[in-house]
Amino acid sequence: MQTINHTDIEVIEGIIRKCDLCFVGVVDQNNMPYVLPMNFGYQDKVIYLHSAPEGRVIDILNNNNNICVTFSADNELVFQHPEVACSYRMKSKSVIAMGKVEFVEDMDAKRDALNILMGTYIEKEFKYSDPAVRNVKIWKIPVDSISCKEFGAPHDEYKIKRSNDELRNNK
Repeated sequence: MQTINHTDIEVIEGIIRKCDLCFVGVVDQNNMPYVLPMNFGYQDKVIYLHSAPEGRVIDILNNNNNICVTFSADNELVFQHPEVACSYRMKSKSVIAMGKVEFVEDMDAKRDALNILMGTYIEKEFKYSDPAVRNVKIWKIPVDSISCKEFGAPHDEYKIKRSNDELRNNK
């Protein structure tokens, strides 16, 4: 099994679209990492997140707005031989995006971001009351850098052998 680096933005965005959760990493004032799962929206190389207007992560971001957002899809335990522990591996595809958080304060821009967030999970139009919009913290993260890896991909010769075997079995 091999690891493949993907650079095609369509492949990368396809992996992001498969996810219903991302993991957000920040570093606090004591240089300690803090990672939390969050739901998200993604559009035009910008990640949108939302949270309560106050709390530990907001305090951290007010001091250091650098952020790492990780997505993982197609997770599956695979092996080359069922009796050999070292042949087991987690097959998956992951995207790691880096950027700087900008908090959105404009009410219309917040509504737009909420629509992008909700659009990740459901195809439905929503209306948001002014008190609800004022009481939510919207994070906008223009992606500065992005990387993507596929772990546990079969080697090309394995793919060819498997395809040939499948063809023989389907005859």
